[in-house]
Amino acid sequence: MPEHAETSQTPAPGAADAAGRRAFRRPVEGVLFDFHGTLAQVEDAHEWVSSAAAACGVTLERMRATALADRLLTAGRAGGPLPARVPPRLAELWADRDLYPHAHRGAYVGLAETVDAGIEGFAEALYDRVLVPEGWVPYPDTAPTLAALREAGVRVAVVSNIGFDIRPMFQAWGLAELVDAFVLSYEVGRCKPDPGIFLRACGMLGVDPERALMVGDTPADAGAVAAGCAVLVLPAADPGRGNGLGAVLDLADAGMQP
Repeated sequence: MPEHAETSQTPAPGAADAAGRRAFRRPVEGVLFDFHGTLAQVEDAHEWVSSAAAACGVTLERMRATALADRLLTAGRAGGPLPARVPPRLAELWADRDLYPHAHRGAYVGLAETVDAGIEGFAEALYDRVLVPEGWVPYPDTAPTLAALREAGVRVAVVSNIGFDIRPMFQAWGLAELVDAFVLSYEVGRCKPDPGIFLRACGMLGVDPERALMVGDTPADAGAVAAGCAVLVLPAADPGRGNGLGAVLDLADAGMQP
């Protein structure tokens, strides 16, 4: 063989397949994340009830707290699950809950009041837990996923149907600098699955919808398809457990080794 003969380059195993898959993907320049059930979960129901009671000066025995939690979850909790039934007197507030802060509070406090706990101010204290970072648990993959997207230059928005400001949660968790825009239904006057809220998010990021990926956990999040976005729907997980959020990095080709 000649001394300077060229040697053939054989692709690493799987490299050709990976390159082929990327060739058929739309480029992702921005990722839109749902909040509840995607980036974070509400605290454990027992902790929710016990903490609210403590704020009212009452210490609950575990069995009583568990029984109250079961009844309150059936009635409907901010952050889920949805109520088994909405009393007629709360119907208007319920319909507007993600558009106006007063409606959000009124609806969920009203639902909690249908459960007689015998504790003064308990329904308000239960609602107040959803307004503070301690009432939420970010998923373990949230911080590394957002950090990897930032490192890769992919812009990020949080798009949520919600009746209160979630920015303080991200500040408390040290994640605020990893989010470029918060698109909250009560601020923009549109709720998922309305395509308008996704288009607004893309506009705030300066990203074409066809180069955006919406990540959520409900059919409402999949409404982003009507706005031209790609969609990834992941199952919500219990507080503290992973929900597969790292799959976003593969779809966005972010945080991948060359």
